[in-house]
Amino acid sequence: MQKVKLGTSDLHVSRIGLGTMGMSEFYGTTNDAQSIETLHRAIAEGINFFDTADMYGPFHNEELLGKAFKNRRDEVIVATKFANERNEQGAFLGVNNRPEYIRKACEASLKRLGIDVIDLYYMHRRNPEVPLEDSVGTMADLVKEGKVRYLALSEVSADTLRKAHQIHPIVAIQTEYSLWTTDLEEEVLPAVREIGASLVAYSPLGRGFLTGKIKKIEDLADNDWRRNGPRFQGENFDNNLKIVEAVEQIAQQKGVKPSQIALAWLLQKGDDIVPIPGTKRVQYLLENIQAADVQLNADEIEELNTLSAQVAGLRYPAAFMGALGN
Repeated sequence: MQKVKLGTSDLHVSRIGLGTMGMSEFYGTTNDAQSIETLHRAIAEGINFFDTADMYGPFHNEELLGKAFKNRRDEVIVATKFANERNEQGAFLGVNNRPEYIRKACEASLKRLGIDVIDLYYMHRRNPEVPLEDSVGTMADLVKEGKVRYLALSEVSADTLRKAHQIHPIVAIQTEYSLWTTDLEEEVLPAVREIGASLVAYSPLGRGFLTGKIKKIEDLADNDWRRNGPRFQGENFDNNLKIVEAVEQIAQQKGVKPSQIALAWLLQKGDDIVPIPGTKRVQYLLENIQAADVQLNADEIEELNTLSAQVAGLRYPAAFMGALGN
């Protein structure tokens, strides 16, 4: 597995990382033993970049990684996040960027992960009511104290990124980026490149839709949160299947999987783009890894570039959209 430098840091991460959220919540049933097997196989295949957050579970996902990575600390780069505050019962309490909360969240994440320092620490969402000088300043203090190695932000505007970078170097931005979510190319991605950061692309497979394995809403478990996603509902679902069909056609011509086409498209955007597809299963992990070997020609890329304009529906329910791009 090829390694790439993450922004201006000294972290060299695998060309494809692994998002672990679905191992704990949101995407149907979970199985810790199966997830740990997948995490261990990822390491064996050369993946060293693992993405989690305190809110996944809540809290369970960090504990799961802590268990899986015990005695393997030198083989992994761990990225986690704070800000989406939840209680023990799972209720969402809002976006918390207050300094005292950041410190509390960091200490809790370190304990659950069983590590002494977090390699990459994200502000998961920004609450504009808290000055960046306070929130990013506190994150910077955690770096000085040796509890965090590098800082990152998630789902922020280009303006916020530039301002935060002036307070302390930001080495990565995480946002949704895929064949059906390309709006960041207009302002955010240029700002990321302007400051020399990397872009960590979550949901690079369109929350699984671009794999071609979801043909009807009944293919999702009853407790799968995607059932509430605008792009998975009604006419939007039917319209978006046409995008999948276009990806499937290219995949068939090349003798590969649709998921590999979607990931190859991202990988060819540049070494500063690091996709972190999530999966709970070894089978899909291996398919995703093999995407690094898929090469798309200019005509294929041009065709794929047009697909995002055809997407129907918001990427999150309207109630969640207000927390994006602050």
